[in-house]
Amino acid sequence: MKIAALLSGGVDSSVAVHLLNERGEKPDLFYIKIGNSEDHLLHCSSEEDIEMAASIAKKYGNHLEIIDLHRDYWDTVVDYTIRKVRDGLTPNPDVMCNKLIKFGVFEQRAGKNYDKTATGHYATTTEINNKIFLSTAQDYVKDQTDFLAQIDALQVSKLMFPVGNLMKSEVRSIAEKINLPSAKRADSQGICFLGKINYNDFIKRYLGEKQGPIVEFETGRILGQHKGYWFHTVGQRKGLLLSGGPWYVVKKDVEANIIYASRGYDVETQYGTEFLVRSFNFITEQAAWAHSAEPQNITFKIRHTPDFTKGTIQLTRQNRYLIKSETPLQGISAGQFGVIYDSGQKICFGSGEICYA
Repeated sequence: MKIAALLSGGVDSSVAVHLLNERGEKPDLFYIKIGNSEDHLLHCSSEEDIEMAASIAKKYGNHLEIIDLHRDYWDTVVDYTIRKVRDGLTPNPDVMCNKLIKFGVFEQRAGKNYDKTATGHYATTTEINNKIFLSTAQDYVKDQTDFLAQIDALQVSKLMFPVGNLMKSEVRSIAEKINLPSAKRADSQGICFLGKINYNDFIKRYLGEKQGPIVEFETGRILGQHKGYWFHTVGQRKGLLLSGGPWYVVKKDVEANIIYASRGYDVETQYGTEFLVRSFNFITEQAAWAHSAEPQNITFKIRHTPDFTKGTIQLTRQNRYLIKSETPLQGISAGQFGVIYDSGQKICFGSGEICYA
């Protein structure tokens, strides 16, 4: 079996390559480069990552190829991000990077020549009735299925997750035991521009600044000024620069460029118990509840977190799904992805974009 392994230079993908070689596989390694070395702001230093990847390739005698997908990345993931932010929504570039770049463009360019593509993601796959489903990792704290919930059936059928059945502590232990150069590297904080580039500087380049009022939601009192609604998201606490807090963003008026905020740790306006999702992407096949107008039990996430929330889902007349949570949720924001799992927190059915109506 021919295996392509995506290697980032981090400990997870390095251990994934180690495990494949231990099993007698000889994967070809690929490092995906998405930074732009000619632009100071958009420069994402990859020298250290490539050096780490090269040392892993040398250690196991695997072929390493560097694939430059910078242009594809900025034409798809970054374009998506800017459009959503401009519309006042909360994008998730990590989700789209997996869908469009790692398992999209890469598959078209190189992955199509391989039977499987292995990554260092914390996820697993489960075979049910000869179909491959995306399923959760052993380590719920590190589980990354929410970042993978926009991929399709073909993509998931080709994926391998060698560290998916390990705890993060076990991965670190393996790396240290065999002296991998990435053993003590800190975990990355997201894809390139989110992890290594100042997010507000990035948004400012494309959308500029536009001063507007920060208004207390309950009273209409002007609390201060902001530099553009696009720098803020519902549920946000830090960055408002207001005294007497904590203050949370609870609503945005995009047309009027107004940010509404509420004060307090448990202010009611922070929380909600239901939301709609649209354009739902079923990864492998439609779930049993796909056409049900009656509430069906599920678990779900609305952001990257180790916690699964219990609730129900049902189809609405607008061809959207209404999700109701058993417990109040903080910071439900349109544009985020609602990721749906079975009631046992094992199978990830897919995700849809949270919308207002």
